[in-house]
Amino acid sequence: MNYPMGIKKTKTINHGNRGMSLEGAINETNEYYLANDIAVIHKKPTPVTITKVDFPSRRDAVIKEAYFKIPSTTDYNGIYKGRYIDFEAKETRLNFFPLANIHRHQIIHLKKIIENGGIGFLLIMFSKFDTIFLLDGEKLFNFLQEGKRKSIPYAFFEKEGYQIKEKYQPRIDYLEVVQKIYFKGEPV
Repeated sequence: MNYPMGIKKTKTINHGNRGMSLEGAINETNEYYLANDIAVIHKKPTPVTITKVDFPSRRDAVIKEAYFKIPSTTDYNGIYKGRYIDFEAKETRLNFFPLANIHRHQIIHLKKIIENGGIGFLLIMFSKFDTIFLLDGEKLFNFLQEGKRKSIPYAFFEKEGYQIKEKYQPRIDYLEVVQKIYFKGEPV
């Protein structure tokens, strides 16, 4: 922005929490679901092994080195209307979702969830288009089985996914879509 007398004001961009906007919105939504007795869904903690801690004082302990114990599965899990739910949430600034952003062990995990009667899906935010899609796990597996691409194009999400409109409360009402897909004909 240009001000009088040649003073220029530049916008400072903080990239520190990139990728956290979707996660933050999902966490707010899950808090709403819990507070209103709709569902119990939580973010899974990432299992780590702490190997080095600095103890300047008992109160000010600082973790200096840690490693992932095992590859984590997916981001969120819980229960809705008696059914187990498990999903991975990702953001992309591109007009496609790179398959490198979801790991093989996560895909295997989602398959096991679905095979055992649970609900498994991806929530993908396309920040370029300011849209969020729920992609059913089965549709993801079918796409992967074709094996022709290293990414899922935005058009695939438009055709095969379910768009979730952001609103006031709950912020990202993904259970509204879950209700339509997995609980057809049942009252909300």
